[in-house]
This record gives sequence, C-alpha cells and structure tokens, in this order.
Amino acid sequence: MHYETVLREGSAVIVAELAVEVEKQLPGLIDGTVEQIRAEMPVYRDAQFVSLAELRTSVRNNLEFVMRTLRGTEKPDLAQARATGRARALQGAPLPELLRAYRIGLTEVWNRFVELTASGEHQDLRGLVAATSAIWALIDDYAEALTTTYRDTTAEVMLAHQSRRSALVEALFAGGAATEGTLWDIARVLELSLDGTYVVVAAETPRVGHEPLPQIENRLRERHHASAWRLTPDLQVGVVSMRDPAASQVIIGLLRENQTGRIGVSPVFTGLGNTSRALHLARVALSSMMPGTTGMVQFNESPLAGLVASAPEASVQLAHHVLRPILDLSGDDRNVLLLTLRAWFECQGSTKLTSERMFCHPNTIRHRLKRISEELGRSLTDPADIAELGAALRALHMFPDTSHLPSPRDPLR
Repeated sequence: MHYETVLREGSAVIVAELAVEVEKQLPGLIDGTVEQIRAEMPVYRDAQFVSLAELRTSVRNNLEFVMRTLRGTEKPDLAQARATGRARALQGAPLPELLRAYRIGLTEVWNRFVELTASGEHQDLRGLVAATSAIWALIDDYAEALTTTYRDTTAEVMLAHQSRRSALVEALFAGGAATEGTLWDIARVLELSLDGTYVVVAAETPRVGHEPLPQIENRLRERHHASAWRLTPDLQVGVVSMRDPAASQVIIGLLRENQTGRIGVSPVFTGLGNTSRALHLARVALSSMMPGTTGMVQFNESPLAGLVASAPEASVQLAHHVLRPILDLSGDDRNVLLLTLRAWFECQGSTKLTSERMFCHPNTIRHRLKRISEELGRSLTDPADIAELGAALRALHMFPDTSHLPSPRDPLR
C-alpha cells in the first residue's frame, strides 16, 4: 500500500498531530465538500444516481475514515472506498465522476492542512510536506481500491445482464411455451417493440465459436436499428427491427459486407411473438442454397425452394422417386437429360429458349424432352407431373450429394 510506505519514511507523528486539529473542523469540512461536489458536478447536483442524503452520508463516512487513518488510530483499511465503488457501480454512476468527487473531498482535507501549517504555531514546511505526501498517497490508494472494485462490480453486472439477455433471446427464438408470460419482459430488456416489424437473419458460421457477422448488433445500432442476436455452433441468428423505412437497404448492405457463407433471411413479419416461426423460415431460406456456397436468400424469393428445404429427407425421397430412371443412366446421358430438363423449366417450357440456352437445334431439345418423358413415364404437359418434376429438380439441386445413392424407399438396392 502506497500510504503505509510513505508513513514508514517518517513524519507519521507530525501528520497525526495535524489530523487532530483538522478533525475539529470535520462538520464544516463535510458541508464544504458536499457543496463543492454539487456545485461542480451536475450528476450529483441533479441527484441522477445519488440523493443529497446519500451523498452527505457517503462524504461523512469517507472523511471520518480518512481522519482516523491520518491520526493513526486506525490502520489504512480501504473497505469504505470499496463499498462506495461497489454501490456506485450498482447504481450506474460514471466512474470518472466518482473519482472526481473523491478528489474534491481529499483536496478539501489537504487545504485544511495547508491552512494549519501556514500560520500560527503549526507553521512548518516539514509538516506541510509530510501531510501532502500522506494525503496524496491516500488518494492514490483510495482511487485504486475504488476503481478496481467499481470495475469488478461492473463486470459482474454486465455478465449477469448478458446472461439474462442471452436467456431471453433464446426464449424468443424458441417460441411457444418459452415465451408465455415473458414476452413483455423480453421486449423491454432487448429494447424491441412488441408489435414492431422485423426480419430474422440466420448466417452460417465458418467454424464453431466464430461469428460470420462480427459486431453486427453494434453496427446496426450505429445506424439506429435495434436487434438481438445469439451464436450457436452452426448459426448466428438475429431479429432485426424494420421500423425505419431505410432498414432493408442498411441490413442487406451490412449482411453482404465480408460475407463468408450462406445467409438466410425470413420474410418481413409483424409482432415479436412470431420470431420463432420467422427463424424457421430464415433457416429454410439458408438451406435452399447449396452447402459450401456463398450467398443470401430471403424466404419469399423462392417459395418452392423453401418448401423443399424445409423437409430435406422427404424432398430427397421425392427426387429419387420421380427422377430415378434418369439417375440410373450412364453419366453422359444422365447429365444431358437433367441439364435439358432444368433448362426447360428455367425457360418456362419454351423449346426455342431452351435450345438457345443449350446451343443446339430446337429439334434436338424436342427429342430430348420426348426421351425424358418416356424414361420417367411422365407427361410434360400434365400440370401434376410438371409440379412433381419441378420439386424433384429443386431437391436434386439442393442436395446433389445424394443423387448417386440408392432410393431411400428401395430396400432392394
């Protein structure tokens, strides 16, 4: 401790004698300190964190302890400084203002020592130096103890707040019974509106514990968009307020910055209670992109893709059931027919546009389409067959690694 080191260098008796005299002025010292703190510091004058009564009590307790310490009747025990630091941290008072208030109080003590050593029988330069060294050493010790306790307490508060916030975000995304009776509390803590307009974002993590959208909540806040996020082993998910008309452009721009993988976005929705459903749709949108690719898809951009991605196993079974005869062909035949069928769908069933896309004669396309119809036993004019073929192609595109496997419904393979 700095204060004890200074006293061991001598002058403890001189400091104690001066402290006895200064202590007689303690009531006025307390009043003067409170008055100066309130005059110089609006946070105390306006009682933003501490009432006048609380401020006076704190000043009295600390100054009484300082005087006992300087008189040598009590060993330097910084418990009072630590108690004040903890109390103010819990109240949310700013640390710089707190330290300034301490300096004002101890400076007032020092001024009384200066007055004593500059006049009368106590006029003594040696005494003034000793008192100055002792008081400022005590200020250093107080400031260190107060700052350390304040920061430790703030860290505890932040950790507790973050833990509660994380739990509420988890409940929001879980939905159902998890949010019953807590939705108002969730909205209040997360600073989101119960009946606001939102989107949910689901971004694929590059690896466990790494955010694909670093500092996204802070970056959105800087642009005045409220949001709440959580990180899981495979996804970073967030709900983002859309109350600002320009929010869509801002969100899209931030999501595309340094994009590293797949990002799914839900449709725009209203009501915080619908977040869990929106998360499902955002995950579906993400799954509509092939693994290993980089891109961003909003669910309502491709309803069929969303439907297929929402039921991967059933979609793969559909693809194998509908396309199995072509999948069983040799490599070249299989690839040509699948590419032709996909191009035909993308060209809205136009033989002419399909031929232009595939750089071949329209009659070649007609021949391939006829063979596709024969191989699959399905008509390219029957709406029901066309719907199944479209869904099967979409599933095969989303889950290409399963195209070479036996059909899940065929136990003989």
